[in-house]
Amino acid sequence: MSRIETLYPKNRVTIREVGLRDGIQMAEVYPDTEQKTRWIKAEYDAGVRHFEIGSFLPASRFPQFADIREIIDYTHSLPGAVAIALVLNERGIEDALKANVDELTVVMSATEEHNQANARRSREDSIQAIRHAVELRDRINPKAVINAGISMAFGCSIAGQVDPDEVVRIAQACLDAGVDSVGLADTVGYGGPVEVKAVCERMTQVLSGIPYVVHLHNTRGTGLANAAAALEAGATIFDASLGGLGGCPFAPGATGNVVIEDLAYLTEKMGFATGIDIDRLVQARALIQESMPDEPMYGDIAKSGLPKNFAYCS
Repeated sequence: MSRIETLYPKNRVTIREVGLRDGIQMAEVYPDTEQKTRWIKAEYDAGVRHFEIGSFLPASRFPQFADIREIIDYTHSLPGAVAIALVLNERGIEDALKANVDELTVVMSATEEHNQANARRSREDSIQAIRHAVELRDRINPKAVINAGISMAFGCSIAGQVDPDEVVRIAQACLDAGVDSVGLADTVGYGGPVEVKAVCERMTQVLSGIPYVVHLHNTRGTGLANAAAALEAGATIFDASLGGLGGCPFAPGATGNVVIEDLAYLTEKMGFATGIDIDRLVQARALIQESMPDEPMYGDIAKSGLPKNFAYCS
């Protein structure tokens, strides 16, 4: 069994909670360690098993992630729970591996223009850095999964439209560099169902069974429609956040991630089992209201509830 298969069962849709990283990275008020553990436990009890719990960044600049090692340890105390962390440089990679994180996400951009502006290097140099991350993994923590997150995969704030074939080329280059999986991010919410379906159909065909992550934002109201298009195209791993928390430094004022409660409902209605109890997931929103009272929350299932006689897929 490959590393990726140990974390993501085949023939099942996995929805990952990214609010503990993406949801608080730009917030002025954020949950403390005890509140984070209650957040994780509430979603774990609802059936969520995959949590992006933060970024390995300097605590002086990003105090919201200063407790990331404690959160990793807590996540590991829950049977079957998976701790995922974002890393942006070699120091972060080494720290994450030594902290025994289950999965690392290393980031590059789909377009040369955005990669130069964001990372100040070429895409080829980013792929070389990813190859080095794999070498560090093999030396420090061979069990860890490395996921290459490709930002601007469905449209770029600098270059505009992105060729699906170019996204697949970059994804294959990352796999050739040794990563276990790749992720496709609609970083600034430019994508619509047509773009998302086109990219995901190519990814499903070219990757031949290797699961890939789809990370969608609801910036322009197409998040769930994009998720439906990705599901139909064969995607099986999705990022979302409780109450749609999150934002993007490249899209100021934009709404956050796809709402995890609504995404779980959509996925079940499309015939894919998630293993998530949606009612219990909605109840977990109270923890966000407690720890981040001024943060806007989104979601329709939280307002309307599940339909009468709603049946989960098995």
